[in-house]
Amino acid sequence: MKLFPVSFLLFLFVTHQTLAQTTDSLRQKIQQIVSTKNAIVGVSIAGDNGKDTLSMNGDRHFPLQSVFKFHIALAVLAEIDKGKFTLSQKIRIEKKDLLPNLHSPIREKYPDGATLTISQIMEYMVTESDNVGCDVLLKLMGGLSVVEEYFIKNNIKDLAIKINEQTQQANWDLQFQNWTTAKAANEVLIRFYFNTSKLLSKKSHDFIWTLMKKTTTGKARLRAELPENSIVAHKTGSSGTNKEGLTAAVNDIGIVFLPDGRYFFISVFVTNSTETLAVNEKMIAAIAKASWDYFNSQAK
Repeated sequence: MKLFPVSFLLFLFVTHQTLAQTTDSLRQKIQQIVSTKNAIVGVSIAGDNGKDTLSMNGDRHFPLQSVFKFHIALAVLAEIDKGKFTLSQKIRIEKKDLLPNLHSPIREKYPDGATLTISQIMEYMVTESDNVGCDVLLKLMGGLSVVEEYFIKNNIKDLAIKINEQTQQANWDLQFQNWTTAKAANEVLIRFYFNTSKLLSKKSHDFIWTLMKKTTTGKARLRAELPENSIVAHKTGSSGTNKEGLTAAVNDIGIVFLPDGRYFFISVFVTNSTETLAVNEKMIAAIAKASWDYFNSQAK
């Protein structure tokens, strides 16, 4: 069950001219945040009426990195809804699956392997961005093509998921095969939250919604400058930095709630950056705060 009812009143009493002016002020603020940084930043923001409010570099391809674990979770849950699997189904993770070069809280807790339910593996994958759990679920699904086909079937474009975490983390150049646009990422968030075209059953929808709110990664990103205890349901992605000092991905996409129950959708991708991780994350945090201030100032 959602914490708040879906509201379609965000701009009902705002004229088109005023909306344009205030949107322009948010755009200018975001441009100020990123203009002095040596990085390419993609942004898509939408209010809780589901309409596109603002985008910058919104159609550019950005590497997904671990943001794609949200997409994978949706596809797995869709298969569960068909009866192919169950959340309580147990999966054996062997020691040989616990590759040492992959980020994996599962490996840290179970160094000799473990038998976990799909729901447990998915929680590790989404909330802690577990790479081993991600690849285990992809194998269970029958490969990456099943994930892509799910989004194609639901008419969600500007998204490519071609390689798993093992391959993505082993070769810097290959990570760019998994990409999305900021607009497409926001579209997935919007369609998920409103459950447009019944992407998932209510049980599956509520399950992944709970996991998104429990995400522990990216504390310095979307939620960093928001009021304490703000509800942020999100998924991060990170590439690390190569030997030339280039960072390919510092990402965070999510749904952010205001104190009165209204909310907004926001997807921020940083690529081709020579800035430090702290600076890249600070940009995401500042963009989220500017968006929070903008929506919080709108007529209630």
